[in-house]
Amino acid sequence: MTVRRANNEPRWMRVLLLVVALGFLALFLGFPLVTVFYEALKKGVDAYLAGLADPEARSAILLTLGVAAAAIPFNIAFGVAAAWAIAKFDFRGKSLLITLIDLPFAVSPVVAGLLFVLIFGSQGWLGPWLAEHDIKIIFAIPGIVLATLFVTFPFVARELIPLMQAQGKDEEEAAVSLGASGWQMFWRVTVPNIKWGLLYGVILANARAMGEFGAVSVVSGHIRGETNTLPLHVEILYNEYQSVAAFASASILALLALVTLVAKTVVEWRMRKETEMLTADLPPEKTE
Repeated sequence: MTVRRANNEPRWMRVLLLVVALGFLALFLGFPLVTVFYEALKKGVDAYLAGLADPEARSAILLTLGVAAAAIPFNIAFGVAAAWAIAKFDFRGKSLLITLIDLPFAVSPVVAGLLFVLIFGSQGWLGPWLAEHDIKIIFAIPGIVLATLFVTFPFVARELIPLMQAQGKDEEEAAVSLGASGWQMFWRVTVPNIKWGLLYGVILANARAMGEFGAVSVVSGHIRGETNTLPLHVEILYNEYQSVAAFASASILALLALVTLVAKTVVEWRMRKETEMLTADLPPEKTE
C-alpha cells in the first residue's frame, strides 16, 4: 500500500499556492504601502518635509507617541498580573476573567469610545462630579489614554497566558522552597522565563496604540493641535484635500508599522532560538 504524505503535493501545486499567496501580499500589503510613499513624495522632498514640519503634524506625532508610552506600562502591569493569576492559580471566575480579557476584540472601538463618553462626558454618569472638580477626561488627553488602554490591554495578557501555562509553576515552587522571597522569585525566575513573550505582547500593544482610530476619534473631540493623534490628523488633512500632507503623515504610521514588523520578527526569531536551545539541552528519552 502506497502512503502519501499530506504535504507531498506536485511541484506545480506548490508553485501555484506560492504565487497566489505572494500575489495577495503584493495586492493588499505591498501596493498600498508603495502608494502611501509615492503620494507623499510625488511633489518632492521639500513638500513632504513641509507637511511633517507643520505644528499640528508635530503635535499629532508627539501625542501619538506619548499616548502609546503612557498605555504600555499599564498593559504590562495588567498583562503580567492577569497571566500570573490565570496560569498559576485556580479560582472561581477564572473563565469569566479570560472572557473579559477578550472583550475588546469583540466590542467595536467606536462603541468603546461611546461608553467612555457615557461615563465621563458632561452629560454622563460622572460628568457633573468631574465638572465640579474641574477634571476633564473626555475631549482631553486622559480620555484618549483610557480609550487606548481599553483596545490594547488584551495583547500582553494573551501572549503571556499560554506561555506561563506551558511553563507551569515547578520553577517558582522550587525557588520558594530554597528560601526565595516573592519578589526574588518573580524577578529571577518568572521574568527571565517570560521576557520574550512579554516583549512580543508589548510590541503588538504598542502597534495597536499608535494606529487606533475608532475609540480615540469618539473621545478626542478632534481639537487641532491638542487632541488629534496621527490617524485623526491624517483623516482631517485628507478630507481637506491636502493629499501630500495627509500621505506624509500616513507615511510616518507606515514606517512605524514596518519598524514594528521588524521588531516582531526579531523577537519571534529569538523565542524560536531559545526554545531550540532548551530542547537541545534536554536529555534524550530512554527507550526500553
